[in-house]
Amino acid sequence: MNDASTLDLLLWVVLPYMVLAVFVLGHIWRFRTDRFGWTTRSSQIYESKLLSIGSPMFHFGIIGIFLGHVVGLGIPKSWTRFLGISDHMYHLMAVIVGLAAAVACVGGLLILLYRRRTNTRVFGATTVGDKIMYLLLSSTILFGVLATLVHTTFGDYDYREGVSIWFRQFWTFQPSTALMSEAPLFFQLHVLSALLLFAVWPFTRLVHVFAAPVGYLTRPYIVYRSKDPRKEAERRGWEKVKF
Repeated sequence: MNDASTLDLLLWVVLPYMVLAVFVLGHIWRFRTDRFGWTTRSSQIYESKLLSIGSPMFHFGIIGIFLGHVVGLGIPKSWTRFLGISDHMYHLMAVIVGLAAAVACVGGLLILLYRRRTNTRVFGATTVGDKIMYLLLSSTILFGVLATLVHTTFGDYDYREGVSIWFRQFWTFQPSTALMSEAPLFFQLHVLSALLLFAVWPFTRLVHVFAAPVGYLTRPYIVYRSKDPRKEAERRGWEKVKF
């Protein structure tokens, strides 16, 4: 086995499975040892105006990007063709929806980064872990946008015949290193930066993704009633004093 194939094996087989193990076991460890730290560590108390703009933009954008990845990586090309969606139509929808999600996500992220860097109180509450998380998150999004624009929109690379197949093979424990080693540079950087992001995920504020308050959907209603001032006046200690 030559050096090139050894490196490919490490990057596209060994590293992804190591990251998956760290991601799963890291969340279990974090939940068992730091349950009270399972939070976003909100800085809204320090500044709320920019946060109210940047946070919704980023979160709605990242949800759109996530759903786009689910479709693009998880659904084979043959399935969409079977449903009557041509490759051209799929590509057009992916570009339009993906571009809108990317603009919202990047715009929101830039606002959040500007807020965190220019507000002294918010910046003072920023930990080393936050800085690493923001760096990897920004890199992953940047390489993803560049990969889409350079290699797909204005290029001729079809990720559904390369990266997507490797991704599905990964979950069946048969990943082909050739599919990733032959992928364009920005796709490789996008995947590698995403792997590093997932590796540090359990140890950052990103754990709040798995803390959605789904219990609110099934909990009993809480009824709030105003106090009757007449009954309050009848309680001990509330008697009127006569002089």
